[in-house]
Amino acid sequence: MTVRWGMIGCGDVAEVKSGPALYRARGSTLVAVMRRNGALAEEYARRHGIARWHDDADEVIQADDIDAVYVATPTSTHREYVLRCAAAGKAVYVEKPMGMSHDECVDMVRTCRAAGVPLWVAYYRRALPRFLAVKELIEGGAIGDVRVVRSERLERATTTSGEGTLPWRLDGRHASGGLFFDGACHTLDFLDLLFGPVEEVYGVASNLAGLYGVEDTVTASYRFRSGVLGSGSWCYAADRDVDRTVVSGTSGRLGFSTSRREPIWLVDASGERQIDVEDPPHVHQPLVQTIVDELNGIGRCPSTGDSAARTAWVTDRVLAGFRSTRRTPG
Repeated sequence: MTVRWGMIGCGDVAEVKSGPALYRARGSTLVAVMRRNGALAEEYARRHGIARWHDDADEVIQADDIDAVYVATPTSTHREYVLRCAAAGKAVYVEKPMGMSHDECVDMVRTCRAAGVPLWVAYYRRALPRFLAVKELIEGGAIGDVRVVRSERLERATTTSGEGTLPWRLDGRHASGGLFFDGACHTLDFLDLLFGPVEEVYGVASNLAGLYGVEDTVTASYRFRSGVLGSGSWCYAADRDVDRTVVSGTSGRLGFSTSRREPIWLVDASGERQIDVEDPPHVHQPLVQTIVDELNGIGRCPSTGDSAARTAWVTDRVLAGFRSTRRTPG
């Protein structure tokens, strides 16, 4: 069957990364879009050739000609929309971070399971060719037995959006953390795919620059169920931009960037080389394709509510101490 999608939220992520994937994947079509600002929803629909637009989410959630709903709104609204979709019997694909807390994620998983509807989360790197190449190299023994993995992310400080206001990702009312909460989860989720669930985690977070109320600097260490040890440091008030994760094994090392379209680099007994794997134009499309295929009885999507909830548990643990000291949501 052709899977008929409705989309709630028409912001930046939906413009190139995700929205077109819903109508470009095989056996998939985007029927309707919704945004609270109806004029912006209409503009999006016109640009993308979508037949219907709405300013009321129920027009999407309750529609008889929609099979699945993609929720592309700020994190603070994810739980509400997922639960409303579950009540309507609609399959749900929700943006990451999945929820404001691990407890919210567990609630979403339980509610969807009780309603008999599938729940997927937009950790699209689980299906992106460049990251699958990393997985294949590691599983194929390219660096021997993996011992440790180390992530580093540095980024210049961001204080305002294009409109001169604080971006919603740095506003505690819309996200329960800052850029670590919003972005580092991609790395942590992919490491879950590589090495299994994290069973032990320690973290320290702080706001060192004082530019906003959420964390800007984080360090963490963790142990995966597989026995691999991991650590990472993230600073979003640094002097330069760096994003690299290095996996070290008994016979080599492998490095990749989570956020940048850079080649994989591999060091083994034969020396150092780069492996260039292009990303598709719409990076959500490979993951969306697995969802469409699963709804048609072919295979399984690798990014589920269960796997995303595990990542939420890790970020909750890392940020717990910092969150306990915050006095106001912003």
